[in-house]
This record gives sequence, C-alpha cells and structure tokens, in this order.
Amino acid sequence: MKKASPLALLPLALFLALFVGSGLWYQSEGVDFAFYQISAPVAILPAIFLAVLLATGSLNSRIETFINGVGDNTIITMVLIYLLAGGFASVAKAVGGVDATVNFGLSIIPPSLVLPGLFVITAFVATSMGTSMGTIAAIAPIAVGVAEATELPLLLTTGTVIGGAMFGDNLSIISDTTIAATRTQGCDMRDKFKMNFMIALPAALLTLIWLYFQSSHAVVDAPKDYELIRILPYVAVLVLAVAGVNVMLVLFSGIVLAGAIGLGLQPDYSVASWSKDIYAGYTSMQEILILSLLIGGMGAMMKAQGGLDWLANTIDRISRLGGREKHTPRTGELSISATVAITNICTANNTVAILISGGLAKDIAERYQVDPRRSASLLDIFSCVVQGVLPYGAQILLASSLAKVSPLDLVGNIHYCWLLGLAAIVSIAIGYPKGALKALSSPA
Repeated sequence: MKKASPLALLPLALFLALFVGSGLWYQSEGVDFAFYQISAPVAILPAIFLAVLLATGSLNSRIETFINGVGDNTIITMVLIYLLAGGFASVAKAVGGVDATVNFGLSIIPPSLVLPGLFVITAFVATSMGTSMGTIAAIAPIAVGVAEATELPLLLTTGTVIGGAMFGDNLSIISDTTIAATRTQGCDMRDKFKMNFMIALPAALLTLIWLYFQSSHAVVDAPKDYELIRILPYVAVLVLAVAGVNVMLVLFSGIVLAGAIGLGLQPDYSVASWSKDIYAGYTSMQEILILSLLIGGMGAMMKAQGGLDWLANTIDRISRLGGREKHTPRTGELSISATVAITNICTANNTVAILISGGLAKDIAERYQVDPRRSASLLDIFSCVVQGVLPYGAQILLASSLAKVSPLDLVGNIHYCWLLGLAAIVSIAIGYPKGALKALSSPA
C-alpha cells in the first residue's frame, strides 16, 4: 500500500496552472480565442511527465499504471459515447434534423419560455435516462440551433442544457451516481431521492425564474417551414433513452435513422456523404477524446501514489479537530461534502469520486450522527455540482465541443449547478430538511 502523500496531487495543480493560467494570460493580452492558444490535451503533457517523475518503481511499472488508467472501463465508455455523439450530431445536422427540430419547437413554445422549456426538457430526459452524457449528446445540438434562431447567447443555451442534464443525473434512480451514493451509505434509493429533491427543487425553481428573465428579450422570427420526418432521429433517441436502452445503442440507432432519412429525402445525399458526416463527427470529438484518456491515466497515477488517500485523511483529521463537543451533524455534513467535492476535482468523474470517498463519508456519518440518507444525498449533490462546472470534466467538454465554445467560458453559464451548490450549503447551515428525516423514519 502506497503511503499517502500530497506530492501526488502536484500534477493536477500543474495542469490547471498551465491550462487556466495560459488562457487568462492570453486574454489579458487581448488575444482572440485566448483559451484555445494552448489546448488542454497539450497543457496536460507536462503534468503527466511530472506524475511519472514523482512515481516510484520501475519506469515500466509507472507507465503501466498510466496505461491502466487510460484503459479504465469508465474512460473507454466515455470515449465511445463521445464518438457516437459526434457522429449522431453531425449526421442529424446534415440531413436537416437540427433545423427542423428548432423550427418545430419555436412554433409551439412562446419566446419567453424558450430557455425554461429547454431546461425542463433536458432535465426530464436526463432523469429518465440516468445519464448526463447521453442527454447532452442528444440535446446540445438543438440548443445551438435555438441560439442561432433566437439571438440568445450560445453560452447561455448550452449552459442551460448542462444544468438540466446534471439535474437528472443527480436525481435519477437509475443514475450511476445515485447507485454509488446509496450503496456506499447503505440507504434506500427512494429515501435518498426524496431527501435530494427537497434541496434540488428550490435550485431548479430559481434557475427557471432566472432563465425566464434571460429569455424574455429573445427575438424569434416566424419559424421556417419544417418536415416532421426530419425530427424523427431526435424523437427516436429520446424515446429509446427514456425506455432505458443503453446510451451507445441509442446513439448508434440515431446515426442509422438519420442517415436513412437523408438517403431517402435528399437526392444528393449518398452513402459516401453519410460516411463522411459520421467521420466528421468523430474528428470533432478529437480534443475531448484525447484529454479524457490522458486525465484517466494521470488520475490513476495520482491515486496509486497516495494523493487521494492523503486528501481523504487530511479532511478526516480536520473534521476531528476540536474534541467531541464539536462533533455535530453539521460538521459531519460539511466534511462529507468537502471530501467528495475535492475528490471530484482530482478525478474529473463524479461516480468515481463517490466510490473513492464513500467509505470515509460513511465513517464520518456514523461518527457525527449524520443520517445515511442525508450523507448519500450530499455525496451525490456535491459530486454533481463539481462535475457540472469542471472545465475539464466530461460533460462540459462534450457540450463545448458540440457548441464549438471554450469550456472555461461555459462554466459561468451553468446556473443550475451553482444554485444547487448554494442550496446545499444553505441546507447544511440551517439544518434543512429536518422534517423530511423524521417523515422518512416514520412507518408507512
């Protein structure tokens, strides 16, 4: 067992310094596309080199640890979703699916409700699917079309989709984060959902109010003509997703259906055109694909060198300070929240963060008399909050690639995640919702 060490976290600090720092410097110099001057997959290379230097053992064993992280099941699954999402978005757009969907939506939704409607639809789909990645892959291209048709800021519409997707990821009973949180804390999914919902609902309502005022000035010209059949790929993707079909099969089916519609309705659309559109979608995912693989490898090295163990132990020691008289549930809840949030920053994966910090969170919950349903709720909430605003997290990287915007520029426009984090902090401060715990504990 590798001894816990803070030095193992230095590669992450170096990566963030290079990635964020270079963007801020170029921005101060007035350079256009400041955060694209040094791309994240390049900025992470010195950090990986540092991780290899800090590691112990033979060079071959260090590289093997890195490669095992790159080939982690979660990382490979994300990469496949990236590719299929890019292919689906490219083909659907080429056959007129995005334009038809946007024009159809604008013909039935009042301009002032465009953004709230987009948030609600995304949240519903994500809750039904249990995955934020599949939801973003399906709806982000539509958000881009909405921004172009309504003159709303592209960053705002894209951020709305990410917020709705994280709402569903956080609450869905089939989400991997929910499963991980409830299993590590030993509570029922339904009880965790009720506890979670009481915190998420105020954040969602505030988000809807904010989005209503943001879209009140939307300029919507008369929607152009559209053919309903061109909307079919998106409808099929959403129906299959809600039905619980595997997200990769959902996206593959969307690619096939969109291609078939293009071949049937557009005389100049051929199998060769279809192939080129799919490949164009693949190439549009190149940057996030490479970055995800490299982050997976670097994260594995930090974990192997005891960086995450040091982090968990440090938070545990801080929570123990002050003696037993200060061991209140509120202190325990803050410790649990901090543990999963900081772990998520290091791993860039909310499910992995919950699994890593779940054991410590359960120990803290028992020591501070925090109800397991409460600890499971806080684990899920703070992991989703961090994941939703992490510029190198999978959700923002996917959305930014589909919308062709900077992931750092997106962070400030994901209002739901920020409001959810604030609502959770307030709930800890005021001890809300105490009544919910009593109600859940009462026999039916």
